[in-house]
Amino acid sequence: MAGKADAALLTVAEMARADALTIAGGVSSPTLMEAAGEAVAREVRRRWPRAPITVLCGPGNNGGDGFVAARHLREAGWPVRLALLGDPRRLRGDAAGAAAAWRGEVLPLTPDVLDGTGAVVDALFGAGLARAIDGAARAVVEAINTRRLPCLAVDLPSGVQGDTGAVLGTAPQAAVTVTFFRRKPAHLLLPGRLLSGEIVVADIGIGPAVLDAIKPRLFENGPPLWLDRYPWPRPDDHKYKRGHLVIAGGEVMTGAARLAARAARRIGAGLVTVTCSPATHAIYAADMPGLITAVVQDEAAFATLLQDPRRNAVLIGPGHGVNAATRQRTLTALAAGKRCVIDADAITVFADAPQQLFDAVREPGVLTPHEGEFARLFPDLAAVAGKIERARQAARRAGMTALLKGADTVIAAPDGRAAINGNAPPTLAVGGTGDVLAGLAAGLLAQGMDPFDAAAAAAWLHGETARAFGLGLMAEDLVNLLPPILQRLYGRSSTISGQEN
Repeated sequence: MAGKADAALLTVAEMARADALTIAGGVSSPTLMEAAGEAVAREVRRRWPRAPITVLCGPGNNGGDGFVAARHLREAGWPVRLALLGDPRRLRGDAAGAAAAWRGEVLPLTPDVLDGTGAVVDALFGAGLARAIDGAARAVVEAINTRRLPCLAVDLPSGVQGDTGAVLGTAPQAAVTVTFFRRKPAHLLLPGRLLSGEIVVADIGIGPAVLDAIKPRLFENGPPLWLDRYPWPRPDDHKYKRGHLVIAGGEVMTGAARLAARAARRIGAGLVTVTCSPATHAIYAADMPGLITAVVQDEAAFATLLQDPRRNAVLIGPGHGVNAATRQRTLTALAAGKRCVIDADAITVFADAPQQLFDAVREPGVLTPHEGEFARLFPDLAAVAGKIERARQAARRAGMTALLKGADTVIAAPDGRAAINGNAPPTLAVGGTGDVLAGLAAGLLAQGMDPFDAAAAAAWLHGETARAFGLGLMAEDLVNLLPPILQRLYGRSSTISGQEN
């Protein structure tokens, strides 16, 4: 299984530092560029039959990689046409050296260079692009998309900003992107992920010690990130050692808390209690035999129930309603010093007083907003560039791990650790799946998992079960598909640790 180091994602600044550290260690910058361009050419040869190809080069090092790739392709017998944005006489540094080694014609960048080509290598701009593509570059990129030409992007499709995945002006739709050493955030964040196609990470001679020096704080979410700390059942466990989760049940949308409860029980929580009013008790009590129900008449009764130290975690929000009762119940749970998952209505209800929620946090927990709920609780963060930074700032402000949901869910801890979840399929866009996700996170939190790990593991398992089911998914299906995925993970965990299954 790939390790945590392979899951690391490097920002634009961190990748520049990786290059600088490698050069300081004795590897020349032209050597790195030669290796990068050769990797691009190798992927072209592997992927497509020999046919006319156009290499588009920009004025920086990304363009230098393109010059090297063009030279290797021509030496391999490919008909290569090369076009440059700008005057070749103005190239500097390694890009100028790469251009000097190219013995073919250098054409001006216009859409005409795409005539008769079978594929395109996009080496116009790298991950650090800071302004929108315009002029000739924009015209050519738009022509690539209009003509639906197969495109290989160098590092990132030109126009995609490396740290945020945002499109600056326009960007080509790549079939494959060849990046170097480690992936960048934009390879997983939308819309960059959709434009990048298949990601190939090429080894260009940057050693693992460089990663140790950089100490990245951003990763692709997956088992390497948390599997060695997953709370697998132990021989000496009993139900209270596996945690006792309390879920506040709603009055109208009772299915939300029930879905969450099923997920929490399936993920391994020893006991799950749903609190409810006398009017809804029959609904919750009839759900599943193993679900505990507790009638709570008022807030004092809820506070009394939480006095039991064995009830160590609380999930509040799913289907609970946006009202004063939800606000007070959330504050009561936090005041009891329980590890909480704050979800759905329990987020929205604090839209007019978010600091009241943040000030009430006593223990580590998880906040699970989608973009709409996030905007209500953190309206000033809408102007912050990039989903990762928004989630990090929210986590620091709230004092809780933020699980900012979406097709590119970002999990961020108050200490700056962050992960991007990339395995969620579009079939999750149905009612109730968010309740299941909240239940998974709360169930893991009840078992003592660190909030960041619990949120990350829940998000990955949520996506993986949906992928396993395929089309026709309902929220209820997620819970039933969880056991075989957990069993597979347990086998991988045992192999790593040397334990016996």
